[in-house]
Amino acid sequence: MIDKAFQEKVSDRSVRVGVIGLGYVGLPLAAAFADAGVRVLGFDVDAEKVRRIGSGRSYIQAVSEERLGAHVQEGRLEATTDFGRLGEPDAILICVPTPLTVHRDPDLSYVRRATEQIATHLRTGQLVVLESTTYPGTTDEVVQPLLEATGLALDRDFLLAFSPEREEPGKQEHTITRIPKVVGGASPGSLDAACALYDLVVPSTVRVSSTRAAEAAKLTENIFRAVNIALVNELKMIFDRMAIDVREVLDAASSKPFGFMRFDPGPGWGGHCIPVDPFYLAWKAREVQLTARFVELAGSINVEMPHYVVGRLQRALNDRGLPVRGSKVLLLGLAYKKDVDDPRESPAFEILHLLLDLGAEVSYHDPFIAQAPAMRSWPDLPAMRSVPLEASTLETFDAVVVVTDHTGVDYELVARHAPLVVDTRGVLRGQRENVLSA
Repeated sequence: MIDKAFQEKVSDRSVRVGVIGLGYVGLPLAAAFADAGVRVLGFDVDAEKVRRIGSGRSYIQAVSEERLGAHVQEGRLEATTDFGRLGEPDAILICVPTPLTVHRDPDLSYVRRATEQIATHLRTGQLVVLESTTYPGTTDEVVQPLLEATGLALDRDFLLAFSPEREEPGKQEHTITRIPKVVGGASPGSLDAACALYDLVVPSTVRVSSTRAAEAAKLTENIFRAVNIALVNELKMIFDRMAIDVREVLDAASSKPFGFMRFDPGPGWGGHCIPVDPFYLAWKAREVQLTARFVELAGSINVEMPHYVVGRLQRALNDRGLPVRGSKVLLLGLAYKKDVDDPRESPAFEILHLLLDLGAEVSYHDPFIAQAPAMRSWPDLPAMRSVPLEASTLETFDAVVVVTDHTGVDYELVARHAPLVVDTRGVLRGQRENVLSA
């Protein structure tokens, strides 16, 4: 049987793994398999990424150059832009983006394109696993038909599963190799094969009954966070109007040893999952004649948070007799969360876009992002580089907005020398004349 032959390769670690998409998910996953002694062939359309991997230079904080260079030099990890080599791996893991369209509908174009590439070179005995977060039904409604259009059949010729990535950037205790992995197979044999493969690199696999259950599990994890982020952001806006410090309230509520889980407010949601996943489920719910009202409400609150921050800044500048147009504003942080180099869907870019539209002169400082990258959602933003954070520099700005609370930033220096600080993360607690919570 096909799954028996595959499992034999896994058992003696002669299995070869292919990873499509060498970004924040794909490269750490490839490195994890290489750590386990498995040969990995990575695929990406970005020739610069492939060149950097080939020379052992990492572009992702989670994968050190020392680690990457050793794998490349010893032949455990190779990268290519040649998708004609997709027939070489025994298992192909799809780690491509699943963004939203301008109408906030699922954009599966990257998944379709990757699957079509696989289908062109699909051979008997291969396992295909989709890792990209998506709505329930994607694996069996989109991926499987594209693969079977080749004339090859599930179980007889190939295996198919869904296993969502799970990693918390910036937290060493929550890397790929330390988190249980949910796996759903398109067939029992596919489930066995995928679990055997992932058992090489994760502490345990969590089997579910179908690919749809695995897809739904990933959405549920992230929607839970999205809803609670929305709740605490709404509380922040209400309590601000009542002159109540929301973080003091959260400190007090957190003393309860049961029935309360703390989430902190911020300038909006960010990252590759939280701003996207709720809309994937809301879209799929409409297909079954239901409205995900709670989920959609949370989404609308979180989407509005950058507008709320800019509104608070606008009023604060107005109180000082300054219009936004022509004011010099420094954003502290472009990354979507502290102490990472990941800018995907960061609210900083929306705040930046809004301020530029209002005529402000905007700069940024981020110790993890030296140059602002091109972003799918904001393609028209100007090229920018991080400016030094010095007393003399701070004094030249009309306002500083704390967007990302990196721990290495000297916020006391900021408070002493910036005329106005709009703090969206609660890094400057207590009453200060020039500090405004937002």
